[in-house]
Amino acid sequence: MNLTDRIAVITGGAGGIGAALARRFAAEGAAAVVLADLDGDAVRAVAEGIGPLAHPTTLDVTDEEQVKALVDETERRYGRIDLFCANAGVTSGGGIEADDRAWDRAWRVNVLAHVYSARAVLPGMLTRGGGHLLHTCSAAGVLTAVGDAPYTTTKHAAVAFAEWLSITYRDRGIRVSALCPQGVDTPMLADGLAAGHLGARVTAASGAVLTPEQVADAAVAGLAEERFLILPHPEVAGYARRRAEDPDGWQAGLRKLVRRLSA
Repeated sequence: MNLTDRIAVITGGAGGIGAALARRFAAEGAAAVVLADLDGDAVRAVAEGIGPLAHPTTLDVTDEEQVKALVDETERRYGRIDLFCANAGVTSGGGIEADDRAWDRAWRVNVLAHVYSARAVLPGMLTRGGGHLLHTCSAAGVLTAVGDAPYTTTKHAAVAFAEWLSITYRDRGIRVSALCPQGVDTPMLADGLAAGHLGARVTAASGAVLTPEQVADAAVAGLAEERFLILPHPEVAGYARRRAEDPDGWQAGLRKLVRRLSA
């Protein structure tokens, strides 16, 4: 994926990783970047900061009709979509006590939104014989998120869905990448740290906290190499390897870290 003259769509584009991706894509020479977010005012502000090639729109990623309308309108406006970034995500901060509404919201935003965008954008990409899907899945999708059962579960599902898409469609010209950062300096982490949330503290203690711009740099490099798993934090690969080779030891080490931070 060379971003020059490409048409990209980014959900969750009003801030954090989504906004950083948009700015980086513009710097790479994208022909257009469509920014979608539930917060219409914020996403318009990001687009204005980028300039004329950025087009903002308000979107609820959990509404499949809205997602389809976004894809249809983008294809009418620009003729195609080369790269679709399903980037919106939510945390819950809850364990087994989280109510069904929290689980449902995590499922709809972190998983079903990816399904909806793939359903909408793949027909056009397949007809044209190419395209790239970038799904923001989080390191929680290959490891775990201490203190947040809905987030851990749905991010694992998001990685699994991205992998299924890659296996199913790569030979038909579709590339799929799962972007899995660990700690990133966004409100999602900052708010958790301010509240003293154990999961946020574990995340911050497990590796460097990157800026959204550093994550965007890693994403662009991964897209250029057509990698499936994009890990802005290289240490995540080592954690995942240890988890696979010695799950009991991996869990023991994580429990030890939790005990230390809880003391």
